[in-house]
Amino acid sequence: MIRLGMRLALTGGRAALARLALVGGAVAVGVALLLSVLAGLNAVQAQNLRYAWLNSAATSAATGPEASDPAGWALREDYFAGRRMARIDIAATGPDAPVPPGMTRLPAPGEYYVSPALSRLLAATPAGELGDRFPGHQAGVIGDAGLASPDSLIAVVGRTPQEVAGIRGATTITRMVSVSPRDCSACYVGTGREGITLILSVVAAAMLFPLLMFIGTATRLAAARREQRFAAMRLVGATPRQVSAIATVESTVAAVVGTLLGFALFPLLRLGLERITFTGERFFLGDLSLTWANVLLIGIGVPLGAAVAARAALRRVRITPLGVARRVTPRPPRAWRLIPVLAGLGELAWFVGRRPQTTNGQTWAYLGGIFLTMIGLVIAGPYLTMVGSRVLARLARRPATLIAGRRLADDPRAGFRAVSGLMLALFVTSVATGVITSIVAYRGETPAGTAAYDNLSIGWYPENGEKLPGPDTAIPAGLATTPGVRDVLVVRYQGQLGNLPTGAIGCAELAEHPELGQCAPGELVGSVYADLSRPDFGPAYYEPSPLTPAELAGKPLQSIVVLTDGSRAAIERSRTVLEAAFPTGYLPATENEWRSDFARTLVQWQRLADVVIVASLVIAGCSLAVSLAGGINERKRPFALLRLTGARLAELRRVITLESAVPLLAVSVVAIAAGFTAAAFFLRSQLQYDLKAPGATYYVMVALGLGFSLALIASTMPLLKRVTAPATARND
Repeated sequence: MIRLGMRLALTGGRAALARLALVGGAVAVGVALLLSVLAGLNAVQAQNLRYAWLNSAATSAATGPEASDPAGWALREDYFAGRRMARIDIAATGPDAPVPPGMTRLPAPGEYYVSPALSRLLAATPAGELGDRFPGHQAGVIGDAGLASPDSLIAVVGRTPQEVAGIRGATTITRMVSVSPRDCSACYVGTGREGITLILSVVAAAMLFPLLMFIGTATRLAAARREQRFAAMRLVGATPRQVSAIATVESTVAAVVGTLLGFALFPLLRLGLERITFTGERFFLGDLSLTWANVLLIGIGVPLGAAVAARAALRRVRITPLGVARRVTPRPPRAWRLIPVLAGLGELAWFVGRRPQTTNGQTWAYLGGIFLTMIGLVIAGPYLTMVGSRVLARLARRPATLIAGRRLADDPRAGFRAVSGLMLALFVTSVATGVITSIVAYRGETPAGTAAYDNLSIGWYPENGEKLPGPDTAIPAGLATTPGVRDVLVVRYQGQLGNLPTGAIGCAELAEHPELGQCAPGELVGSVYADLSRPDFGPAYYEPSPLTPAELAGKPLQSIVVLTDGSRAAIERSRTVLEAAFPTGYLPATENEWRSDFARTLVQWQRLADVVIVASLVIAGCSLAVSLAGGINERKRPFALLRLTGARLAELRRVITLESAVPLLAVSVVAIAAGFTAAAFFLRSQLQYDLKAPGATYYVMVALGLGFSLALIASTMPLLKRVTAPATARND
């Protein structure tokens, strides 16, 4: 039976080769996308491991080789042009001090090592904006082993032990951390275990489900087109086991060919995946790799799944050899199919006001509800298709409309199968867009021209153990005269007074800059935050401070706020001046840059959503194309008979278009509504946000997805003409 199945698959004529190409091509696209997903997940973990050495101050997790000579270590966060930059001031106490990966030695005092991306910036940027922040000269470039991304900005600055000891947060280390942050509870640079789990769960729920559904659809359709031939074999004496063996071999051959082609396509997709900032930073190409477990899982699992799908598709032939010829109208879907969708949305609604306290609990709660809703949409699809078909038949005024409505009503499951992938893609798109759009509306970055974007501040915080500068601390010379600087304000420390902010400033100074807020009429000193930021929901006026102007002048500095025109040159030159004057504390930043950690999280989720959306639409398009081509081939004899009885080819084209467009539009409306409803429940439960209307990009994406689907439907019309020739109607 195996040899016969191989012969039928490979030498069965043009029809067999076309069938092999159809299924093989469908499986190849699915396998290539699935391999890309696995490579992306491997790259996330590899990139996370490259962050490990930056956590070397977390001594409880230090796992690298121990050096005999300790090194002074101070890791701080700096910025350039809105991009985060890691700065490590390090001091060796002997020749055997620990050395970071990607470096052959520690820089001596007056030397520094930088990442390649930062080295290029130093060469292209005036020294007053960037280079003057690092004392001495560049001694080398950090190798890839010490970089999370080709775009990483990292500087390792050599200092004396005394200089490092005076920096905020300084410590001594004897080894470099070599474990991934996901396996280190004390590590704070990189993505922890819970973050990795959440990323993997989102990708699995959003991409793998429609992808596996697509592969199953392709193999099932290929097996269904062979039911009549296998039924004929049964009539001449073949046993059910023999027929199943032949079908399994044919489908497995096609799946094996498709799997091999998918592995061949993967390197091309890998090149494109390298440019996607999935985690906010690009991957190294070498990190986008597959493990042997991945290769074996796909190489064995896909052909095995194809074989199982083929056997399941032939269950009617195994019951009776006349099971194909004597087709009966299946029972119509019932309204109970809507229950799983409602259950999934109800589960999400139940957690509004009952948010789980742990990340794992939130993952199970929210992804469980979304995943249940996706399954529910697949179950409800045939019922929605049947409702749409009955409306179509009731409104029919032309033969094509009536035929399409009756055919869909006769077997709505087959009609829905072709558009199921697109329905899931639209649901995923709506959920991702609704969540991200709303978060951006509430907590996104501020635009240029606002105080949070333009104003730079450096502060000292005694609650974190920092020593405040004295009341007579001089403002750095030349700061106020830097081109682009409008003014320099000083906030003084008044101490924690109840619920008041710890800073205070004279109301006369604030009066010159009303965009920063105002004191109440008649007040002389106002209580402010150190960087002069104000919550969007704050009061109309600052709370008055109990200090008098004379008392304020005797208080130590808490921060220096530089008001700029928002230009990069003004901000970066001011930052360089402040870092040179105050080299031991927090490095200066704008409020917008302080928010950048969350902004990067938004970027990660946006990139994740983009990958999921594009991949889902590609999967849905491939599934639709396979379903349409397979459906036309399966019904070529009925269509040929209609042409012989006088039906015009244009009418048959309308039938095909309506049979695909009606379920497409019916399930699209429900999928989009379900997606936004799920997003609204998640936002209200997790973040207490309301759902915000998506931007124009969402509507363009949906329109392109639907337009692409309609274009695929139109592309099958030449096939209809070819397979409905009069010769097709003859009896074999």
